[in-house]
Amino acid sequence: MEFECCWFNSGRSPLECPNIEEGEEYLYTSQRKRLVEKCLTCPSFRRDLERIPEDNELRHIVSILREEYLEQRGHLNSLSAFLSSKSREIKFLHELSMVLQTSMDLDEVLSVAMTAITSGKGFGMNRAFLLMTDPERRYLRGHIGVGPRNYEEAWQIWDEVDRSNFSLAELSRQFYKSKLSSEKAKFQDILEHLTVPLHDGTHIFNRALRERRPILVENAFQNPEVDPVLASTLGVDHFLVMPLISRNRSIGILLTDNFVTNKLITPRDMQSLQTFAFPVAFAIERASLYERLHEEVEKQVQANQKLQEQQELIVRMEKMAVVGRITATIAHSIRNPLAAIGGYARALLKSSATLEQKREYLENIVVEAGHLDEVLHEVLSYSDSLHPVMDYWDLNQLALAVTSELKPLLRERDITLDLNLDADLPAAWLDYKQISYCLRTIVNHVATNQPQVDRIEVQTSRGHDTVTLCVNDNGLALTGELKKALTTPFTAIEKLGMGIGLPLCKVILERHGCSFVIEDRPEGGNRYCIVLQHKKEEKTL
Repeated sequence: MEFECCWFNSGRSPLECPNIEEGEEYLYTSQRKRLVEKCLTCPSFRRDLERIPEDNELRHIVSILREEYLEQRGHLNSLSAFLSSKSREIKFLHELSMVLQTSMDLDEVLSVAMTAITSGKGFGMNRAFLLMTDPERRYLRGHIGVGPRNYEEAWQIWDEVDRSNFSLAELSRQFYKSKLSSEKAKFQDILEHLTVPLHDGTHIFNRALRERRPILVENAFQNPEVDPVLASTLGVDHFLVMPLISRNRSIGILLTDNFVTNKLITPRDMQSLQTFAFPVAFAIERASLYERLHEEVEKQVQANQKLQEQQELIVRMEKMAVVGRITATIAHSIRNPLAAIGGYARALLKSSATLEQKREYLENIVVEAGHLDEVLHEVLSYSDSLHPVMDYWDLNQLALAVTSELKPLLRERDITLDLNLDADLPAAWLDYKQISYCLRTIVNHVATNQPQVDRIEVQTSRGHDTVTLCVNDNGLALTGELKKALTTPFTAIEKLGMGIGLPLCKVILERHGCSFVIEDRPEGGNRYCIVLQHKKEEKTL
């Protein structure tokens, strides 16, 4: 009897075996290994075995051993594949868990979870939807959907993933940076139809949460336990409902299906997703709590800031009220003595023909009395600024009236006055008396205290909803520290004296709801600007 297999045919060399492939050359020198790995599955060996007479016991024994071996080898291969799959799954879950445990950003957590479910390098589902309970725990609401909307988009996505060759972590990172918002918008219509009241005990979503177990839905369109609207919205007959539970707290629902491939979801798929669902639920809960905590902290910070502002306002108003009462008391206490001193001094000056030697002293009395009167006027103006009398006034007319009063002072100091008034200036909402005082104080300050000034310009202009009154000089530019000191009450400034004139202007304008700024001019010198509203501010009750 002539055999085909080289095992039985001594005339055939093992080198002629067609089943030995490249890399398996070690089988040429080992008959035992060649028999186990190649001959028992070789068609030639099976045919040779069948040529042995049936009454030969060796044929039956070898056949039984061969079949048992092939069965056991198939079982071992299946177990090996299963173990390899589980090893990859454990490695995959470990990688995902590390990201989920370290991230506090809800969107980043969702990006990792949804990418893992839908990626071929993860669980490989076609689509996934996440439903989350609202803060009041009254509804399950659709939060995000991931996957293709149609076949064309599916093939495009899969081709892009294959060409990119990204790892799962890289895919989730790319999704988080560039696709998260677009995916939310893409599935917005489906997500809106997935909203379910939590009190609806018959709905399959709530049943999965209540029973704390996944539900694999089959034949959804004819299934009496499935809402027809849900089946129609998803457009699939086969899907998985996976509850997300963290520390006995219902977080939401993961809804997955194979919309494109129509591949069945196996019990093994369900078991793998169930293992994955716990860290996802925990990470989502933690990120949501962190997000809420951050929002509450922001609210508290804003509330504390407003409270601090209110406290500062109350303290400032109390101080202003005290200052007002003090200034009024001081004014009434010194006005009469001041008037008497000035009156007696002027009377003595008129009869000074016989008191020539005392004229110098009497003149000093008059000058100092005038200084006291100016200080008194500023103190009273500060008190009056607490209660401004507002109306619409022509700012150009106000500027003309005040500068006319100051012309003698400017001529005495050889200072040229220029007026640059906007002819189309609208009426401004202001207290005429107080703004006149501010303009007069600024011009007087520049003329008497600013060195090297020989020209002053008074300018008016309009903005979108403001009018501006500026006093420009050509003197030396002031430093930032000096500008701040000039608007601080009773701050002594070397060579510029001490007073409350400019600080009072700032207070008056703040009460107008406007501003007073001192800034450098590009062409040299300084610019003192009063910015006023030309419309009355409407107060809401």
